[in-house]
Amino acid sequence: MIPEQLFRLLADSTRLRCALLLHGEGSLCVCELTYALELSQPKVSRHLAMLREGGLVEDERRGQWVHYRLRRDLPGWVLDALRAAACGSDWARDRGRLAGMGQRPSLENCS
Repeated sequence: MIPEQLFRLLADSTRLRCALLLHGEGSLCVCELTYALELSQPKVSRHLAMLREGGLVEDERRGQWVHYRLRRDLPGWVLDALRAAACGSDWARDRGRLAGMGQRPSLENCS
């Protein structure tokens, strides 16, 4: 991944918010992201597909759930950029909503 590619992906606030939540939480399913972002499932899925196609995230299907996470092989500078972006944004509001979500799916209980 090159810087121009990363910044093009993260120029959209929905994609940035998704990436920040994934960076902070590790792995999330679409339903968790839609809840935290207060956006429709098709909109979140469309942005996640762009992040996946751009090489920033990967997905794993387990039963009816698809969990997303940042790619494990991302260069350190990408993670540094996400850490810096988290410091300068109000993504904590999204994370707070996510923390209030009841009955969250996990990789352990979605097979």
